[in-house]
Amino acid sequence: MTTGHAIASLAEYCLRKGLIQPSEKTWAINTILDILRLDGCEHEAEVTGEIDLAQVLDTLLDDAHERGVLPEDSVVYRDLFDTRLMGALTPRPAQVIEKFRALYAESPEKATDWYYEFSQDTNYIRRDRIAKDVQWKAPTEYGELDITINLSKPEKDPKAIAAARNLP
Repeated sequence: MTTGHAIASLAEYCLRKGLIQPSEKTWAINTILDILRLDGCEHEAEVTGEIDLAQVLDTLLDDAHERGVLPEDSVVYRDLFDTRLMGALTPRPAQVIEKFRALYAESPEKATDWYYEFSQDTNYIRRDRIAKDVQWKAPTEYGELDITINLSKPEKDPKAIAAARNLP
């Protein structure tokens, strides 16, 4: 996947997930270009088919690292940088709160389900990592016990986190 295709795919992904409006697509592409420190690039006018967010972000992060925008190719730096990308394309907190409250007035379960899906759509909850978690059930005298080895939250180096805060 080229960087241009990844940029177009990320904007299209955000549009499909309702994170941006159709009128904001050009703005979203320009925002992505700005964060990546690119003046422009060739990208497809229309992206069709399924969009794998993890693959799109990996392409953008690899490009940013190759060009020196992402100084270190570590989990911490990559997480902080892709969080910055997604954060720029996520509705403002007031909009999220307003939507949650409106749904909550209908049903707390509906609001919670929406927020969980929203958190996955924005990559706050990383679907690709959760899929790697190891899970099984074990019988106990108290009933079946769900056991999970959580691989979706890698340990983070505090020094790397502090250094990454100074990323452009």
